[in-house]
Amino acid sequence: MSAIDFSDLRLLGIFITVVETGSFSAAARKLKTSRSRVSEQVSQLEQRLATRLLQRTTRKLTTTSEGLHVYEYARKLPDIIKDIEAVVTPSTPTGRVSITLNQDIAHRYLLPSLEGFSQQFPDIQLDLILDDDKLDLIDNQIDLAIRIGMPEDDSLVARVLHTGAIALYASPEYLRRAGGMPASVEALEQCQWVLFYNRFYSGLVFHDEEKNATVELRPERFYRVSSPYLIQKMVFNGLGVGPLLTLTASEEVSRGGLQAIMPNLSIAPMQFSLIYPSRRHMPLRTRAVIDYLLQANLFADV
Repeated sequence: MSAIDFSDLRLLGIFITVVETGSFSAAARKLKTSRSRVSEQVSQLEQRLATRLLQRTTRKLTTTSEGLHVYEYARKLPDIIKDIEAVVTPSTPTGRVSITLNQDIAHRYLLPSLEGFSQQFPDIQLDLILDDDKLDLIDNQIDLAIRIGMPEDDSLVARVLHTGAIALYASPEYLRRAGGMPASVEALEQCQWVLFYNRFYSGLVFHDEEKNATVELRPERFYRVSSPYLIQKMVFNGLGVGPLLTLTASEEVSRGGLQAIMPNLSIAPMQFSLIYPSRRHMPLRTRAVIDYLLQANLFADV
């Protein structure tokens, strides 16, 4: 077992100062402390190492053979510490930051902001891990996640990036094949739907704004899809009715590629969150990415 630990680094620093200044008194002046305190701390180091490092007389202070060897190694410590500090606290953000997010968020919302990010932080490189599953940040050593909803794990930090309204949409082609716009909840339930995959699915709960009442829909025919991006494409391509973010659907609606269905029905809004494991001891590069994403307004309706 080692005779020294990291708590002794300060004692080694004091020993270096004594050797380089040539006396306890000179070292004390440089360290802005007392001569007796410096002598006491060198004695502590000798006790820890079980080795005499300095020979003391009333007139002279000399370094022992062991002390010279210790000094040769220990005098490198200040440079080593400076190098470590440069790695963990660089003057500018640098290095790699990994982000996991789903396909839709990556393509539609993050991609347009990447050029601006690169211009502002040229020394930060991003690892973009596109996955519609919620990867474990700790197990996979991922720095950040952009996700729909809030994490269930209380140990994760979540910052809300956007809260978006959800409405029902279908393509004009689907509505033509289905015989027109559904005029009732019962007719809507008979439609083909495209829903997010949930093996515990038991229906959809809406609020009827006109009647100020809760409405539960139980579609009989539906695709279940684990990818939000594919859900949007399937609804766009006429494969059924689907609940979509109004922000996502707005462009297709303006082009005539989608139509809103029963706009009096609303569903709980969806939150997009920036998630990371901890605020403590965060690298400068990760903090820079977090601050940029919070300020970039990724989900602005452009």
